[in-house]
Amino acid sequence: MTRLLMHGTKLLLSCCLWFVLLAIVPAQIPRQSLGITNTASGVRLTVDEQNDLGALRVLLPGQSDFDPGIFVLFPEHVTAREHGKVDSQQLYLFRQGRQPSRPAWRRSGRALEYQAEFPPGVRMVARATLEEDGVRYRYEFLNRSKLDYEMMQAVTDPRMVSPYFHDVRLERTYVHRKDGFELLASETPERLTMPLNRWLPNRYRVSYTWPVEPDRVAKQDDGVTWYNKSRVVDEPFIATTSTDGKWIMATFSYDPGNVWVNPELTCQHTDPQVSLPPGQSRSYELKSLIFQGTLEQVLRKVKQQRMTMAH
Repeated sequence: MTRLLMHGTKLLLSCCLWFVLLAIVPAQIPRQSLGITNTASGVRLTVDEQNDLGALRVLLPGQSDFDPGIFVLFPEHVTAREHGKVDSQQLYLFRQGRQPSRPAWRRSGRALEYQAEFPPGVRMVARATLEEDGVRYRYEFLNRSKLDYEMMQAVTDPRMVSPYFHDVRLERTYVHRKDGFELLASETPERLTMPLNRWLPNRYRVSYTWPVEPDRVAKQDDGVTWYNKSRVVDEPFIATTSTDGKWIMATFSYDPGNVWVNPELTCQHTDPQVSLPPGQSRSYELKSLIFQGTLEQVLRKVKQQRMTMAH
C-alpha cells in the first residue's frame, strides 16, 4: 500500500510538472507568423505577432526569431488635413499589444498586405514587398467620404532595434549632399559626449523639398528637441551602416518634405504625403534598402529606383 501511495504521488507530481511546463513553454515560443524569405540574400520579412495592429519584422541571415531585428510600424499613424483647414486629424494610431481586432493579413506573391477602414470613409491598403535589396512599402488610399483632404499621410516607422544597427549617437547614419556623403548629425559634434538625458529625446531633421528651418535647435512643447540641419539634401534618403560595416539600411521615397531620425529608436523617416479628394484614390511608395554593400551603392540604387516609385 505504501509503495502504491508513493508511486501515485510520484505520478501526480510528474503530471503536475508536465502541466506546468505545457503552460510555460508556449509563452516562450513566438507564434507562427506569416512571412517571406529572400532565398538569395537570406533576409526575412514577417508579420509581427507580438502586436495585433499592423507591424512587421525584418531579420537578417542568421538572426533568430528572438532577435528584435528591424521592427516596422506599418504605419505608425495615419494623419489627414482637410482642404482649407490648418489643423490635422489622426485617423489611426498604432497601439502596442493585444487589441479588440487585428488586420486580416494575406500573402500575395512576395508581398504581405492588409486592408483597413478609417472613419469617415477612408480605405487604406498597406502592402510590403520583399525585393532583392530590401522592402518596398506601398499605401493605397480610397476616399469614399465627401471630405476633400488636402493632405493624407501614413507614416512608416522602421526601427532598427537590433544592436547590430542601433545608432543612438548617430555615428553611422548618413545623408547625401551635392558635395558627397555626410553624417546626418555632423553639425552637432557635442552629441558624442553630452549625457544621454541631454541628447535624448530628439529628432534630427534635414529638408529635401521644404525650406530649411531657421532655428538650428528648437525645443518643442512636448520636451523633444528638434535639430535642424542647415542645408538641404540632394537625394531623399537616410542610410545607417551596421556596427561591423557589412550591412546597410537606407530608407528613401520620391519626394518627401524632409528626412529625419529619432536616434533613440534609430528609425528612418522619409514619408511622402498625397492629396485625397472625395471619390478619388491615391497611392505612394517608399523603400528600405537592406543589403551588404557601400554608401556609393546606396546612392546609385536610390537614383535608379526612386523614379519608379508611385507618388
